[in-house]
Amino acid sequence: MDSRPVREETLLSRARSSSSDYAETYDEYMKESIQKWPLWAAIDLVLIILFALLGRREHEHALSIVGILMTALPFLIAYVIMTLLSKPNKTINKLFPVGLLVWIGTVALGLALRIALGSTAAVPFIIVAFLVLGAFLMGRRLVTSLVARKLNK
Repeated sequence: MDSRPVREETLLSRARSSSSDYAETYDEYMKESIQKWPLWAAIDLVLIILFALLGRREHEHALSIVGILMTALPFLIAYVIMTLLSKPNKTINKLFPVGLLVWIGTVALGLALRIALGSTAAVPFIIVAFLVLGAFLMGRRLVTSLVARKLNK
């Protein structure tokens, strides 16, 4: 009698069981994490303020709190709108497609608001805003996801 089919079936069922346990644990962590969505949104808002601070410092503008907040304001408003539209209690840590849409929407709407408020948006600024906010907003989601997976191993 050949015991290979039984052994293979046992190995397959173990693999399925451990991967489903992992998936359950990961899903549970992400659900707990999503319940803390105001914290994740606050971290994203701080990253947007950091973007404004770094930009003002790089261009030797005054690093006053008012100046930094005025630079960040269009992007902060845009982020809040995009985040609320994305149902953050369910999606705050998702990379794709929600994270991608929040990032691109934040940049696009932020630039439109910046122009509407009387500031400029030169092509180099648009490129830097797109890249830096992408790194910050998508990077935070990527780190959150990686930490969730690491904690569940």
